[in-house]
Amino acid sequence: MIRTNLSTRPFYNERVVHVAIGIAAVLLMALTVVTVVRVVSLSRKSTELATRIEREQVESQRLTREAAAIRTAIDKDELQVIVNAAYEANTLIDQRTFSWTEFFNRIEATLPSDVMLSSVRPSIVENVTNVQMMVLGKRAEDIDEFMEKLESAGAFEDVVPASQDRTEEGLYRVVIQAIYTGGWTAADAPGASAAADLAVPPASAGESR
Repeated sequence: MIRTNLSTRPFYNERVVHVAIGIAAVLLMALTVVTVVRVVSLSRKSTELATRIEREQVESQRLTREAAAIRTAIDKDELQVIVNAAYEANTLIDQRTFSWTEFFNRIEATLPSDVMLSSVRPSIVENVTNVQMMVLGKRAEDIDEFMEKLESAGAFEDVVPASQDRTEEGLYRVVIQAIYTGGWTAADAPGASAAADLAVPPASAGESR
């Protein structure tokens, strides 16, 4: 006959263990469901993005073909004519805002008596007025003095000689380039004379328009 003292065996609460296992199983199942839902959602988004990319690639190829067809159909000579006409129109519009009266008043105030202004050609590009002037003088020193006075007057910047030579009469002929920063007024602008060279003798420089 075997005698065993049962009071010495450990006591386990099996219900608590079962409850803990059940909770762990529920959590694991919930985590699995969340993961599956997340994977399905990402897969759907990936499919939508792939479809959109493919659709946009098709559209890009279509637009590329249309652009190539348009470029082929364009007459380059006619396009150049249109571009030139637009440039000339914009130039005339810009030059109508050029104040010739103020410009020649400034020239007259700085022009030495032995220097003659032969021609003027303004060129307005991106609101910057570049001016090319041809002057004649008996001495190179007089023309240098004129250039120094122009720059010191405050209405001209970057005054430099672009070219120089001697005329048959022995005069120094210098082409001066400068940036004109003087005033503007639409009402004071000349008409068609704005686009052409202007022959201006020194005595009448302040009256010419």
